[in-house]
Amino acid sequence: MERSQCGSGWLDEGDTPAFRGVFEAAACVVGSSLVAARWIVSGQRRRAFVPIGGLHHAARAHAAGFCVFNDCGVVVEYLRRRCAVRRIAYIDVDAHHGDGVYYAFEEDPELIFADVHESGQSLYPGTGAARDTGRGAAEGTKLNVPLLAGAGDEEFHAAWPRLLAHVQRFEPEFFVLQCGADSIAGDPIAHLQFSSACHARAAQELCRLADRLGHGRVLALGGGGYDRGNLARTWSAVVESLLAA
Repeated sequence: MERSQCGSGWLDEGDTPAFRGVFEAAACVVGSSLVAARWIVSGQRRRAFVPIGGLHHAARAHAAGFCVFNDCGVVVEYLRRRCAVRRIAYIDVDAHHGDGVYYAFEEDPELIFADVHESGQSLYPGTGAARDTGRGAAEGTKLNVPLLAGAGDEEFHAAWPRLLAHVQRFEPEFFVLQCGADSIAGDPIAHLQFSSACHARAAQELCRLADRLGHGRVLALGGGGYDRGNLARTWSAVVESLLAA
C-alpha cells in the first residue's frame, strides 16, 4: 500500500515498478477474473475472456515480472473455497513460463498444469524445464514444454496434442487458459514466432474438450504481449474461438 500511495520504487527486485494506485489497479485485475469465474460457475456464461488478466508471474508472497497479484492462482483458490470445484486445468501458451502458477501448486495433484513456452535458457523467468512435472503427490500432473527461441507454428502444432492429451487425462472440472500474445512473431521482448492460429486452436480445442466433459467451462485470460497489432489479432482470434466452439 505504501508504494501504491507514493508511486515510486519497485515491488520486487527490479521488474515490477510501483506507480500511484498500483494496488487498486492490480486488485481490479483480480476482481475482473473472479467475476468472470463466478459467471461461468453459476451458469450465467459458459466462456469468458478477461484481456487484462493472466498475470502468471506473481507468487503468493511477492510481485514478479510486471505482475503484482497472480489472478490465475487467485481464481483457482476461489473456485475451490467458494464454488466446490476441485480439479482445475491451467493451460498457458504465453511465451514466458507461468512460474507463479507452477510453483504455487507444484505439490497440488488437483491443479493440472500444461505450459508451452520459450525455453528458460533464452527468456525470463528461466524456469519451466521439461523435467519439472510436479512434486510429491502431484508428480506427473504438470507438463512443461519448452521450445527453442525462433520456434513457430510447426513446433506449436507438434507440441499442442501433448498438452491437450495431458489435460484430458485428468478430466478437469474447469479450464483456465492463459493466452499471452508475446509468443506471436514480432513481439519485441520474446523470440517465438507463432501466428494467431496457434492461440485460436488452443481456445477452440479446449472449449470442445470442456463440452465433451459435460461442463463447457473455459476462462481465458490475456497475459503478456508487447505489440498492439499482435494483441488485437490474437485476442480477437481467441474470442472468435470461444464464441464458435
